[in-house]
Amino acid sequence: MSEDTPDDWKRKLTNGEIETVFTHYAMVADGRVVEPNADFNTEPGPSVLSMKAWAKDLEEAGDMIVAISNHLGFKIADKVDIYATEPDAPPKDKPFGYDLKFTPYADPEATLQ
Repeated sequence: MSEDTPDDWKRKLTNGEIETVFTHYAMVADGRVVEPNADFNTEPGPSVLSMKAWAKDLEEAGDMIVAISNHLGFKIADKVDIYATEPDAPPKDKPFGYDLKFTPYADPEATLQ
């Protein structure tokens, strides 16, 4: 008998062998890095933050990206786009965010809309 593959959790989740009260979301927010962060190699300036999360609902997912962005020195400009998506990581016992990415604008002098 072979051992579970790294992506075996996806099959188990689809088949109901893994149950979760959480929904998977992908989020994108336009904003500005106001404090550099060495862990994410960010510099001040306009940027886009994207992240994925397991959360109980849209509101919790939105609260997560706001809290995480503030903690990492990123100020959201206006709104956060949130989409229910297929996961890239298995659920856990608690809500969590992962795969955070900062993408700076190609033109650092660009203004946010």
